[in-house]
Amino acid sequence: MNNYAYTGAGLIVFYVGLKMFSGGMKGMGNIDHLSWFLGNPIYMFFGSIAMTLAWQSSSLSTTAIIALVASGVLPLPAAVAAVLGANIGTTGTIWLAGVLVSDGMPRGDTLRIAVIHTSANLLMAAGLLPFVNQIAKAVGRIG
Repeated sequence: MNNYAYTGAGLIVFYVGLKMFSGGMKGMGNIDHLSWFLGNPIYMFFGSIAMTLAWQSSSLSTTAIIALVASGVLPLPAAVAAVLGANIGTTGTIWLAGVLVSDGMPRGDTLRIAVIHTSANLLMAAGLLPFVNQIAKAVGRIG
């Protein structure tokens, strides 16, 4: 099998996995015992950083966030904060890749790319996190 076939098969498996994950999240049922966490944008911000770091996939985190919003469990301001957190969490992947490629702490261009990626996401989160309620109100008018 050639590399294109492996790549295509991997994307299909990834897509099907995300669809199954999203369906499972939507059908979780009553999770009122987590409302103290899910309703708090700051908790969701840090929680999504931790979860994205844990499973090394901002796509999976974003799918979970969308599924929770669609099921009515996650309020939009907390979802906005969670997406910002997932963007920071995904920087862990580039640091991990840098460590593996560099046989230790990233150096040279690998280090520079990791720093830029992390800095851009941190600056974006720092700039937008104080305004998650206003952002949620603005995007709430869409559709």
